[in-house]
Amino acid sequence: MATPTGMGRIKNGPSIKDVALLAGVSAQTVSRVSNGAESVSTATRDRVVAAMDELGYSPNYAARALRNGSFGTIGVITQQLRRMGESLTTSAIVQAAEEQGYSVTLIQVKNPESGGLKQAAFRISHQAIDGLIVVRSGHATYGSLSLPPGLPVAVSDSRMIGFFPSVVADQVAGTRDAIHHLLDLGHRTVHHIAGAPDSQPALVRAATWQRTLGESGVSTPEPWEGDWTARSGYQIGVRIAGDPSVTAVYCANDEMAFGLMRALHEHGLRVPEDVSVVGFDGIDLSEFASPPLTTVRQDFDRIGRELFTLVHSQISTGVTAERQRVVVPTELLVRGSTAPPRTH
Repeated sequence: MATPTGMGRIKNGPSIKDVALLAGVSAQTVSRVSNGAESVSTATRDRVVAAMDELGYSPNYAARALRNGSFGTIGVITQQLRRMGESLTTSAIVQAAEEQGYSVTLIQVKNPESGGLKQAAFRISHQAIDGLIVVRSGHATYGSLSLPPGLPVAVSDSRMIGFFPSVVADQVAGTRDAIHHLLDLGHRTVHHIAGAPDSQPALVRAATWQRTLGESGVSTPEPWEGDWTARSGYQIGVRIAGDPSVTAVYCANDEMAFGLMRALHEHGLRVPEDVSVVGFDGIDLSEFASPPLTTVRQDFDRIGRELFTLVHSQISTGVTAERQRVVVPTELLVRGSTAPPRTH
């Protein structure tokens, strides 16, 4: 509550001097505690924090930013948080930011092609942020962004690579590992359930699947287009169940693989005896599918942390390495959903 103080002025809540008086320290010590300085003893820090809590004091971060040029906040733009990969990556960014004393301002852009990305970038970059991370931006390109010059940026979207420091999973190697695994088991070809067409990772995985089959001298069947959901995998699985020529399917993510496996089961087909299934992502649930799902694991935690590290490094040093690219390896986890094709 605002209270009158001297000459008719209004005092909005407790001040740093009030905290200092209650804690028995100087205002400068309170400031050091607020800024996370390490040059304060544990006992003194605890006393100051207790005084802050008792008085309901909140440090004025906007004023601090004017003094030292830092807001302590990172902006994050993503496309669809309901998608597992984006959710896990964003969660890792938030965790990494918290560990370094940063908060996160998040904007989700559902339709980046409609100009939503440009609007979101403008909105978030003109808020109180020290840097920006773009997790996903669909088909939007570098020209879609309108950012203040010098703003630290990191991206994980393929279309932004080369313009900003980036972190990407090695999706090409992961897809190749999945296809070669199935071909090495003896399958004549590998069918594919692709991800949403507005997703750059889906396009990379589909293109690599097609290229790998071609390089192996194997015929390339027409892919099916999913939307990352288990429901789309199930619906496509109903069609696959009626085609006895299909013996191996590479799904662009684990959730669609789950839907496919249920559809096959409901139509009397066994995994992997009748159809082998491979997913992509390596989410925790994949280990507990029935049978356990063979999948390509992405390290979403590392991807998110590396993205934050790239931005934090730029904030700390003031140096931007536009072409810096961190490639996070993938890992093929072979489990019970793949086997040699059944001989008739």
